[in-house]
Amino acid sequence: MADALEIEVAGRPVRLTSPDRVMFPERGFTKRDVFEYYVAVGDGIMRALGNRPTTLQRFPEGIGGEMFFQKRVPARGVPPWLETAQIAFPSGRKADELCPADLAHVAWAAQMGTIVFHPWPVRKAHVDHPDELRIDLDPQPGTDFADAAVVAGELKAVLDELGWKGWPKTSGGRGVHVYVRIEPKWTFVEARRAVIALAREVERRRPDLVTTKWWKEERGARVFVDFNQMARDRTIACAYSLRANARATASTPLRWEELPDVEPDDFDLRTVPERITKLGDAHAGIDESPHDITPLLEWAERDAANGEGDMPYPPEYPKMPGEPMRVQPSRARNNVEQ
Repeated sequence: MADALEIEVAGRPVRLTSPDRVMFPERGFTKRDVFEYYVAVGDGIMRALGNRPTTLQRFPEGIGGEMFFQKRVPARGVPPWLETAQIAFPSGRKADELCPADLAHVAWAAQMGTIVFHPWPVRKAHVDHPDELRIDLDPQPGTDFADAAVVAGELKAVLDELGWKGWPKTSGGRGVHVYVRIEPKWTFVEARRAVIALAREVERRRPDLVTTKWWKEERGARVFVDFNQMARDRTIACAYSLRANARATASTPLRWEELPDVEPDDFDLRTVPERITKLGDAHAGIDESPHDITPLLEWAERDAANGEGDMPYPPEYPKMPGEPMRVQPSRARNNVEQ
């Protein structure tokens, strides 16, 4: 095993131990490869992570070994410059999470075996008020990335009608993520309601291909718009984060015109830095146009008046005001019949 290295990142010394440890066995990518990847995509990933409380998905021995999500930064044994932000979970418990202030924070996390970065949709200054809507287009069995790309196009049409700008990226798997920057004025509950209203509008336009049904038994071969990714403490891999799969793919920002013609496997640890060098960051302007979600909240009120109210939260969440029963429809029908 090679000796430890000390590498300067963002003007800070970051220690890299076991640089030759294989992190992606099928590709042969090492811990040093992961570290250097995150430094290479520095501007882009800091645009996604900067000043955001971030959960780390760590693989200390590489993909295939032990995996865990780290939500709390240890009180000891970390660099004195490491910054954190305190967040509150749905249970009411709190944690001090890593809050990257510069690229050295990302490099430190890579040294700790982090493969995937899961930031909250908030900044340190407003930890209870999201500054982005995250629309997660999740292909269900019988659909694939190409279907998610079609749904993303339908979503863009709705955003265009609102006068809003959306920012698409690959999930790094089969799905598509679209982000919309918003003003940090609303609660998680309100931001989630806004995403539900937006998802329902897209579903009305393409009911053959889009579903907002929470229960899997009702989704069919359609693309699910996972509105619960806007619930407090639900996070998704950020732009330029690697994914924990055999190919070492990365969740990669795209331009809208690229979406119909790409494949998720096009973007990985090797190709994404080359893409940035050639084309730049497709999300470079994402912070320039935060939007007011009032129109979507008005849509939500309209939908509620028409009998389409709130949707179920994930099972581990406390029961929320106005939430429907968290019982899958087939089980509810069986209980009634019995």
